[in-house]
Amino acid sequence: MDDSGFGMCGIGAVTGYGWGREVLWNGVTAGGHAARRVDGHGPEGDRAAWVATVPDGGHEQDGPSRFARSMRAAAREAITDAGHRGWQPGRRVGLLHAVVLGEVDLWRDFYMTRDGHVPVRDYLSLMPSTPMSTLMREFGFHGPAMNVSAMCASGNAGLLTAKAWLDGGIVDDVVFVATDLSATPENVLHFSRLGVTVTDTDPLDACRPFQQGSSGFTMGEAAVGAVLSRRSPNPYARVLGGAMSHDAHHVTSIDPDLTEVIGCFREALDNAGVRGEDVRYLNAHGPGTAQCDRAESTVADQVLSRHTELYSVKPLVGHCQGAASAVEIAVAALGYDRGVIPAPPAVAPGNPRLLDGPTSVTGGITVKSALGMGGHNSAVVLSPPE
Repeated sequence: MDDSGFGMCGIGAVTGYGWGREVLWNGVTAGGHAARRVDGHGPEGDRAAWVATVPDGGHEQDGPSRFARSMRAAAREAITDAGHRGWQPGRRVGLLHAVVLGEVDLWRDFYMTRDGHVPVRDYLSLMPSTPMSTLMREFGFHGPAMNVSAMCASGNAGLLTAKAWLDGGIVDDVVFVATDLSATPENVLHFSRLGVTVTDTDPLDACRPFQQGSSGFTMGEAAVGAVLSRRSPNPYARVLGGAMSHDAHHVTSIDPDLTEVIGCFREALDNAGVRGEDVRYLNAHGPGTAQCDRAESTVADQVLSRHTELYSVKPLVGHCQGAASAVEIAVAALGYDRGVIPAPPAVAPGNPRLLDGPTSVTGGITVKSALGMGGHNSAVVLSPPE
């Protein structure tokens, strides 16, 4: 097995369950979804819908919006957690922020309410560099800081970028954050028109990855922070490697021949120095759509072991868009640490590999897949900390 991986030694989270890592863990292990009925988010914006939105909270000094407050709260919790687990920052700590749609609420207010007339300080709050700059200043970090964006695969892209930085000696450690608080009525409406978002059915019934009768996903929001280092004495999990590719096929659909998807998984295993038969779990992208179910089931059959089991936590946390894979990686890492995979309960017949409800971890390798809209394929390989 390749020894060039790194540890995930601190975790922070803000999700539809509320503010904090333990709130997320308690929510997913209880088996209840994070969504709630939100007014004005229905199919045509005219009624309530199930959406796993981040509730109000955080600190005013972290910025004027839920986005900035969530991003900094998740990062701060991860940094504090890593320190409690023995991490000491190196001289060059970099920051990677996975984000697709940033500050949606502030931009809407800028154009639709204020007609562009805002004080300079408020305008600077709209810039994607601002929450990053304030976080770097708070902790005195001086490594590189940049955004990463690959649609729903952004979390995986961030981890693989962190690996490149660490492998290249550019940084000593990385603080990684993924933030997506874009489940506004306008965005939910357009995903509903695309035919992939379910707004009027209980999420655990509507979103059934790898099961009969699944009709799509519930929209979610999240900010997730993690500290990544080769020098941590007590990581939650190790990131061994991974890969990304692009279908170059369609703006929403997966190439049906699956050549690039399957190739991406094989390259991820090669990069991590593991074999398909070594993989114990596939922490799937699993949004409950027919094309993703087909793609990931095929990968499991052709690339992974016949003993590899599947699960997806999207029925619980919602589809958190640019932060989706980061939330799901955090759950997998916490699962290694606490000995439980908080898989949602099965509600219909489905793939025989699918886990049914919380399951004891029996060790072994996890592949975390993320298939971003537009053709972004990605797979990250995780292992227990030993």
